Amino acid sequence: MDIATEGPRHATRATTSLEDHGRAAAKARRRQNNSPALTRSEVEAAVAVLIRWAGDDPARPGLADTPARVTRAFEDWFGGYDLAPDDILGTTFDEIGGYADPVELRDIAFFSWCEHHMAPIRGKAHIAYLPSQRVIGISKLARLVDAFARRLQIQERMTDQIGAAIQQVLQPAGVAVVVEARHDCMSSRGIRACGTGLVTKAMFGAYREDAALRGEFLASLQLR
Repeated sequence: MDIATEGPRHATRATTSLEDHGRAAAKARRRQNNSPALTRSEVEAAVAVLIRWAGDDPARPGLADTPARVTRAFEDWFGGYDLAPDDILGTTFDEIGGYADPVELRDIAFFSWCEHHMAPIRGKAHIAYLPSQRVIGISKLARLVDAFARRLQIQERMTDQIGAAIQQVLQPAGVAVVVEARHDCMSSRGIRACGTGLVTKAMFGAYREDAALRGEFLASLQLR
């Protein structure tokens, strides 16, 4: 890993491949999933087909602009495919004054989409890491959650992706990620179980190996 010092605050820029999570992989997936021949008008036409299939008329005044609006909304909702975690986490700070206790950021709100039904997932993420010489700006952790949330997801994979990215780029002694969310695919269809929440956890390094450290973090979230 190449580290370049940036300025008197001892900020460092880390470059890493991050293979499945990096910018090149994100763009490659986007090229693979979106043929160059797929135009904006074709996307809007596909939305119009869905409106007709639902039983309405995409040409009526209230729906005339909906295909274009949906296309723009998709660009925002799924913009995470264009965000590279190694860029988000690249700048770190090593002037931490010997601090070696856990760093925790809680209640990071996110909005995602279930890849099975394309229904909304709403929740919050909690992140803890045990620094090893370097720390990251706290806003970057929230941006990382946003980058992985703004994709078609399953909660289990998203939880692991967040932790794996922090572990690989920051290389702390350990990382813990807990995600709590409600899935509209379960509350608005099928069993219609409103109010049901899913909790997923991903532990790396010291948080996986040290039960006391892991338990302290989970207890702080009132989880076991």
